[in-house]
Amino acid sequence: MTRLIQRWIASAVLSISVVAATVGASYGQDKVVRIGFQKYGKLVLLKSKGTLEEKLKGAGYKVVWTEFPSGPPLLEALNVGAIDFGNTGEAPPIFAQAAGAPIQYVAYEPPAPKGEAILVPKDSKLNSVADLKGKKVALNKGSNVHYLLVKALEKAGVKYSEIEPVFLAPADARAAFERGAVDAWVVWDPFQAAAEAATGARTLADGAGIVSNYQFYFSSKKFVESDPKIVDLVLAQLSEVDDWAKGDIHAVAEQLAPAIGLSVSVVEVALKRQSYGIKPITESVIADQQQVADTFFALGLIPKQIKISDVARRPGS
Repeated sequence: MTRLIQRWIASAVLSISVVAATVGASYGQDKVVRIGFQKYGKLVLLKSKGTLEEKLKGAGYKVVWTEFPSGPPLLEALNVGAIDFGNTGEAPPIFAQAAGAPIQYVAYEPPAPKGEAILVPKDSKLNSVADLKGKKVALNKGSNVHYLLVKALEKAGVKYSEIEPVFLAPADARAAFERGAVDAWVVWDPFQAAAEAATGARTLADGAGIVSNYQFYFSSKKFVESDPKIVDLVLAQLSEVDDWAKGDIHAVAEQLAPAIGLSVSVVEVALKRQSYGIKPITESVIADQQQVADTFFALGLIPKQIKISDVARRPGS
């Protein structure tokens, strides 16, 4: 196991301690669905609407919700059996699968390439991705933006080894960015929209023409094999929330803004860069995700080659 993987797992310890009480409370209960979510996204909307609880009650199940700061610790929680279902971007599951986590891809959202970007301060002398050579770049290790940075550098003819990555969670990265401790920051919405609004940050590149920026939904292998109909029920409820969200983005922004701690206008900008339409996993999506895995292996970011098709749930299965 590489040092990167060890550090990635270690970073999840705090989040795992948060869910420990939940695990203890639900242990021994056969009819519980434990869902991990992040502060922004469709699962937050589903939680706030309360419709899933009613549907699950009819099927004899309860739901327990646990919040995570980002995708990597959420998937580590799934790995250790603390949650049954959750969602992240395209990079965290690569690290999770390489570390042996029993994840199963069960659905995805279409590409949202403008929902992540490489930002520089408004008065920065950097004007292109090529200018990042030799510079300090902040990013959340193992997240979607890790892949964006790798591919953007590649497109600009800069080796990943020629920049200095500074691994920071969004809050710490924002602070480092604002005080000039890093030269650039690779981040996703709504943090991206918030930084643009508050600091006037400029975009060197977003994902357009570089990466897809998928969002994926996961279940543990054990849960999807033992309770496939409950997984389908959760996905059906997510699809209903998704339909509502894309039809009234302003109303969604008003609902999310207080919980996120951002203005409605900032959240609305982020939502407009999001994608809509929750879909079953396809061979094309598996192929795209395999490219991410192969890229990370080639860079030595994961310790072994993996096959995405081994952990992808196809329609009807």
